[in-house]
Amino acid sequence: MERIGIRIKTKRESLGMQVKDLSAKIGASPSLISQIEKSKSFPSLMTIKKIADALETTVGELIGENDAVVQNPIVRSDGRKFVRKNRNGTSLFLLSNHDSNKQIEPYFITFNKKSNSKDIMTTNYPCQEFCFVLKGSFEVILNEETYTINKGDSFYFDSHQTHFFTNISGGQAEMLWSVRLN
Repeated sequence: MERIGIRIKTKRESLGMQVKDLSAKIGASPSLISQIEKSKSFPSLMTIKKIADALETTVGELIGENDAVVQNPIVRSDGRKFVRKNRNGTSLFLLSNHDSNKQIEPYFITFNKKSNSKDIMTTNYPCQEFCFVLKGSFEVILNEETYTINKGDSFYFDSHQTHFFTNISGGQAEMLWSVRLN
């Protein structure tokens, strides 16, 4: 919570707003705004909401909900976030922390023997995708063309194209999958 004052001051200054202007917009004294920005006073939730509205931002941004990537850019192997698993044994794990400004979404995917990407490698918006095979081999169908990719191979394509990956290895296969978000 100590950083909330710094975030408020930074946002206020980025808008070219004076302390007195912010205080007038939220109905508080300039002294209170100054104390909040210097972490000498902690605002109530209602005051944070008024400040967020006046600064054209969100309460979450002011309290630092998006600081996870900035504060902790590392996701350890035991800290991967499980996203989902399909019926035939393919599991998807997120490899990064939350960040509303993120432009790439990296995933680790494990494929059981003969499993595929159904309900796993899906995107609901136009973007680009990159795959790197860490272990095993895959048959890839892109539109109506079939490809085989093996450990160490990569595959890059536009998401709007029909795509389907099947593990053709004798055992488990692994892939790094990155989706460019915009």
